[in-house]
Amino acid sequence: MKDLSLIKGSIPPIITPIKNGQVDYETYGDLVEYQINNGSHGILVNGTTAEPSTLNIDERNKLVDVAIEVNAERLPVIAATGSQSFIETELLTKHAVNAGIDALLIVTPYYIKPPQRGLIDYYLNISKQSDTPWMIYHIPGRTAVNVSLDSMKELKEKSKTFVGMKHAVNDLGFVTECFSQLGNDFKVFVGLEELSFPMMTIGACGLMNAVGNLRPKILSNMCEAVWQNDLKKGRELHQNLLEINQAVFYDTNPIPIKYMMKKLGIMQTNEHRLPMVPATPELEIRLDEVLKRANLL
Repeated sequence: MKDLSLIKGSIPPIITPIKNGQVDYETYGDLVEYQINNGSHGILVNGTTAEPSTLNIDERNKLVDVAIEVNAERLPVIAATGSQSFIETELLTKHAVNAGIDALLIVTPYYIKPPQRGLIDYYLNISKQSDTPWMIYHIPGRTAVNVSLDSMKELKEKSKTFVGMKHAVNDLGFVTECFSQLGNDFKVFVGLEELSFPMMTIGACGLMNAVGNLRPKILSNMCEAVWQNDLKKGRELHQNLLEINQAVFYDTNPIPIKYMMKKLGIMQTNEHRLPMVPATPELEIRLDEVLKRANLL
């Protein structure tokens, strides 16, 4: 297995730039470099914020390749390789493993609402194909399925490479139960911006937040403040991000994020693929005001 001690901190899910309907890999490489140069602790490829369901398998695999090449072993690179289809997940995971990814993030299969025994078999069949560390991406608001604590325990017992989860649920109690049953070394990444600081104070090892696409250093500073037991500084940073964190969800993620990245000059366009669409003029005005109040413009 890879060095798990390095898989922690702020690991933003990088957006996928689209230009004239096609994935703009050159700009994507620039965004990877932007994360590295601005203090992030790792790179997450094909997270929800990357709009992977609007991409085909070849495009998702190519993003993994670009991230690994540009990163050049400077930071851990995590690939989100899940799909609603076991076959697609298998293909995406094999490519990421062969490319040399440091860890895998596998979303619960969406839309089909499998039973817990189906989830367990799904994950065990994927994980047995390599010794790469893997985590569950737990986001029932989008997938319509929860992973129970009993299922987590069974996966931990049967898969030595199961190391954690990204938890995008407003449920701190479940996180505490996971640590109690699975051990304090179980890696929990925060997937909801509003819970970044609170979840880290109870043991989460890091963040995988869309807002990290804007100003990565603020999030990495917050993680480091918690590690140094400087809770006052961590709380201040979290409070300073409050309105920006809320703005991420003024419309479906990553519509607001892409617009704010364009407004801040991080990239040139905020194009999406259908059924996703760019921010409306009314939303643009609202987001501009948020950026001004946050002193980011």
